[in-house]
Amino acid sequence: MSAASSRSAIAVPSVGQLVIPFCAACVIALLSAPALAHDAKPTAAKPQGWSYPFACCANYDCHEVSQTSISERPEGYVIKDTGEVVAYSDRRVKDSPDGEFHWCAHQAGLDAGKTICLFVPPSSY
Repeated sequence: MSAASSRSAIAVPSVGQLVIPFCAACVIALLSAPALAHDAKPTAAKPQGWSYPFACCANYDCHEVSQTSISERPEGYVIKDTGEVVAYSDRRVKDSPDGEFHWCAHQAGLDAGKTICLFVPPSSY
């Protein structure tokens, strides 16, 4: 008997048999992980920073903007960069936890530059 014919057959899993369970495990891990938005930078009012709500942010849509970037007009908040007006009663207007303006806007696609959420400091009447 030759050496080739005396070897026992060893079952080697195919690539598909290895990849599919791995992909399934990755999907399960991603779906079971908590959905976290990114954090606002620390300020004097919030030294630990704070997290933008997931509904407002896809990890890069939100950032603090200067008070000169947003103006208050009778019709609502005006985003100076885009000219967009967000009415005071709009559900996208949120209270700012740190007293600063934060603007969350679409970064690409047909809605690029359109406001998702606008965090505003408390009114100083």
